[in-house]
Amino acid sequence: MNKSKVVRIGGASGFWGDSMIGAPQLVNSGQIEYLVFDYLAETTMAILASARSRKPEFGYATDFVDVAMKAVLAQVMQRGIRVVANAGGINPRGCAEALRVMAQGMGLSPCIAVVEGDDITPLMAGLRAAGTRDMFTGEPLPEKILSANAYLGALPVAQALDAGADIVITGRGVDSATTLGPLIHEFGWSATDYDRLAGGSLAGHIIECGCQATGGLHTDWASVPDWPNIGYPIIECKEDGSFIVTKPANTGGIVLRAGVAEQLLYEIGDPAAYLLPDVSCDFREVLIEQISDNRVQVSGARGFAPGDRYKVSATAMDGYRCAGTMVIIGIDAAAKARRTGEAIVARTRTILAAAGFPDFSAVGIALLGAESLYGSHARTAQSREVMVRVTVDHPSRQALEMFAREIAPSGTSWSPGTTSPGGGRPSVSPLIKPLAFLLDKREVAVGFVVDGQRSEVAIPRPGGLPPQTVTPPPCAWVEPNEPMTEVPLIKLAWARSGDKGNISNIGVIARRPEWLPLIWARVTPDVVKQYFAHLVKGDVERFHLPGIGAINYLMNEALDGGGPASRRMDPLGKGMGQMLLDLAVAVPQSIAMQINSDQ
Repeated sequence: MNKSKVVRIGGASGFWGDSMIGAPQLVNSGQIEYLVFDYLAETTMAILASARSRKPEFGYATDFVDVAMKAVLAQVMQRGIRVVANAGGINPRGCAEALRVMAQGMGLSPCIAVVEGDDITPLMAGLRAAGTRDMFTGEPLPEKILSANAYLGALPVAQALDAGADIVITGRGVDSATTLGPLIHEFGWSATDYDRLAGGSLAGHIIECGCQATGGLHTDWASVPDWPNIGYPIIECKEDGSFIVTKPANTGGIVLRAGVAEQLLYEIGDPAAYLLPDVSCDFREVLIEQISDNRVQVSGARGFAPGDRYKVSATAMDGYRCAGTMVIIGIDAAAKARRTGEAIVARTRTILAAAGFPDFSAVGIALLGAESLYGSHARTAQSREVMVRVTVDHPSRQALEMFAREIAPSGTSWSPGTTSPGGGRPSVSPLIKPLAFLLDKREVAVGFVVDGQRSEVAIPRPGGLPPQTVTPPPCAWVEPNEPMTEVPLIKLAWARSGDKGNISNIGVIARRPEWLPLIWARVTPDVVKQYFAHLVKGDVERFHLPGIGAINYLMNEALDGGGPASRRMDPLGKGMGQMLLDLAVAVPQSIAMQINSDQ
């Protein structure tokens, strides 16, 4: 292996709907050899399933073809940059065909490979009959499935690149596979190079959310320069799996150790067992170091044999949903908004009953502008501008169309100061329910197609679980004999939160390593559970990451079902880290003085 070789990969998209500036910025930087795109989340799969149910030719991320590749395909071909994208969604062949037609119109003929095998819809009837259940809720699989896709790994991507593909399009796979695939191809890593595979997977994890690695969502947002021109991330990866995170020259944003650490913790669950199809990762001892301006080095990922099963993300139709909003202005706006929402629900329940329809299957009333997500921690009881959002679910579209007609009449029927800047009636949409389960890898035939020829990809099946090692907690906190004062957690730590289904995680990194024992002692799982008691219904777990001086909190049953199933204003838990940073923490006067000196 060439230990001096460096592979440079740019992450141009963190989700379907990301900015159109990412791909041109990275391609024109002259700093990359690979351009990768991540489009798929559980919510995105639900959207694509709904789109395909209306038009069979849809079901892929159209922005990849119509926006991103349209803008850069000529330069990509000219510069010899290779592209990997999971834009195929639940119709990767349709995505590849649309790209081929567009390329032909530009006088170009890239070699396009399509990774197949993730669609396991034909297996669903047998799995349901065999008693397979949702891995989180324990519920049996529904009879009617819109989509079912296994999270594939990076090996088919690597082999498609080995076969000469200029562009590789995949369907559902783990987000990091678009990066790990090129690294396996370039360095010739074997399927048992577990530490290297873990490092490459971490590189993919850091850039899979686009600008979240370059200052986006950073706790200290005010210090991040030039938001409009923020740079998209580039990783410079070495043969041993270590890498540097940077961004194109002369772009906005900033690459900081703290920001990269926030992204490492983003949605990983147990850092000792981040389970992927190609490798089980242990990120507890990862080191993140600021080596110069906008250059952060990441090393120390450990890997172990992967499990023998794929995680499957499926979607099912679960009735319909409608969400209507009104704005209430003036004195006692929150109280008026709450009463308005309740009146809308009561009136439409009467109308539905008279028409012979059953009651709503679910109802949610939220007040935006009154900190309703904060529960008892809210501080804006006297807000004079509030939006009330009423979300209802029902098996019948017709019933929800009746509901939609009854939103606007609140403007003249009830509260003074009622208005509606949105205008028009809210629309009724299918309610797509996400579910997940595990599937034996032997049940999935993985391959890739180039020029109509399919090549099979043998997937190793070593099985087993990562070693069950216990991470010791930080050094015990010793209470000093000095006065105490309260400060918000944000003075002690950085944080970032995200979701996995109905689970929310909050990663917390100590601003000074010596403060971690204090945070560990004060911000216990019980404290976090109590703080979020109005939102979190399950247990709270926490995990220690000694390498970066961090804690990862895992909150179960925290998101009202999560994703498209949730009726909350924050269905993905993006704001929960910000909420926790407001938690009052008792600190010694000496630490309070250090905080003041750092500001």
